[in-house]
Amino acid sequence: MKALLLILAGLIGLVVFLLLIAVIHTLLMPSKVSSYKPKEDDREALELAEKLSEMIQSDTTSHQGVSEVEKFREFHKVLERLFPTVHEKLERTDIDGNLLYYWKGKSSEKPILLMSHQDVVPAEGEWKYPPFSGKIAEGKVWGRGAADTKCSVMAFFEATERLLKEGFVPPQDVYLASSCTEEWAGDGAPKLVKELQRRGVELYLLCDEGGGIIGEPIGGIHGNYAMIGIFEKGKADVRFTARSTGGHASAPPKNTPIARLSAFVTKTEKHSPFKKKLSPEVVSMFKTLAPYAPFGLKLLFGNIWLFRPLLKAVLPAVSAQAGAMLRTTIAFTMQSGSDACNVIPQEATLSANMRFIPHQGEKESLDIIKRQAEKFGLSMEVLHSNDYTVPVDINGSAYKTIEDVIRKTFPGLATSPYVMTGATDAQFYQPVCKSCIRFAPVIYSPEQMKGMHGLNENIEYNCLPGAVRFYENLIRAEK
Repeated sequence: MKALLLILAGLIGLVVFLLLIAVIHTLLMPSKVSSYKPKEDDREALELAEKLSEMIQSDTTSHQGVSEVEKFREFHKVLERLFPTVHEKLERTDIDGNLLYYWKGKSSEKPILLMSHQDVVPAEGEWKYPPFSGKIAEGKVWGRGAADTKCSVMAFFEATERLLKEGFVPPQDVYLASSCTEEWAGDGAPKLVKELQRRGVELYLLCDEGGGIIGEPIGGIHGNYAMIGIFEKGKADVRFTARSTGGHASAPPKNTPIARLSAFVTKTEKHSPFKKKLSPEVVSMFKTLAPYAPFGLKLLFGNIWLFRPLLKAVLPAVSAQAGAMLRTTIAFTMQSGSDACNVIPQEATLSANMRFIPHQGEKESLDIIKRQAEKFGLSMEVLHSNDYTVPVDINGSAYKTIEDVIRKTFPGLATSPYVMTGATDAQFYQPVCKSCIRFAPVIYSPEQMKGMHGLNENIEYNCLPGAVRFYENLIRAEK
């Protein structure tokens, strides 16, 4: 008994000692503030807001599997009117409404590509201002596409327009690209990639949307932060099917198709079958943000060597976004069964969207959920699937170029790598680019994040001049 007490006391002492080391390390850690704020509204911001407004007024809603080329070519006429020098001076290629522009630089050795998409998701529900009005009010531009992502399309076209008017020749070849199928991961971007491959282009870096200047990237960390997306989780759409002989609802048997599907959902949501892991990219993000965090978070993020198990356990409960960076996720989205209330279906289906993490990629994650489904007598069909993208090297020159341009453009703005839990067109460009970076140089507060794909999408227009200057500086930068 005495020996047991000594062991227990020793363990307690060790824990206290380790905690003391962590606390001291945290107290010695510098406390930083991300102090960047855009300038107050001025004439330039309003002029850019008016251009963005015109772009929003073109309804460029895309629908999966539907060819809508003429709709997008009407939008192209707007671009031609707003950015005449771009369309006069640059070589333009239109592939089924997907746009690729070429600007010859002094060298072709390290070409860059700036991109964001033309299309938007449907606008449903009751909006404060009509979704395709492009209303300028309350210091914001309102409408579908304002934040996702006509703001960045406008910004890099405007940057190019200004530099061309100066007679500027970029140090390297520059490409501009914009697909019209991004919202449903269509074949627009792949068509542009094939064209680049045909030309033998190997990009030094690509700058797409995805990350951005995020207000409060993690709960408790205040201010604006440049969150630079360095890879995307893989994704799949899957359908689960439960079958039976059916029958009349007046005498229901046990384990009906709906009941089995429901039990499967409950089990999977309460006890995820996927492993949580702090990847090197997530660890880097937490360490980068630690000096900007209040003491409690600073203690956790700055001492991952000690608190790794705690972070893995707590983060999914604290933040769905942070939790999604730790493991493969599955979201159940659609269900169908009988056509009548009094009929037990012979077949019921359930659809879901999965997002794969590198430590449990596409094949392993699909195998895991298939085995889980089979326990409930369900079959599984994979409707679409692709694996995660290769992470960008955060110590590489391309990532450092983006960081340097951010610091030059937005003084006082902290930067951090960021794991993309959503998907962008950048995923398709891996055959022609090893550094596919996701960063839109506009400010996304919680309000803007909520509006994307939701009601009342908007962007504060005082951030637009900074976005234009970011692209100007990126084009000017020696690579």
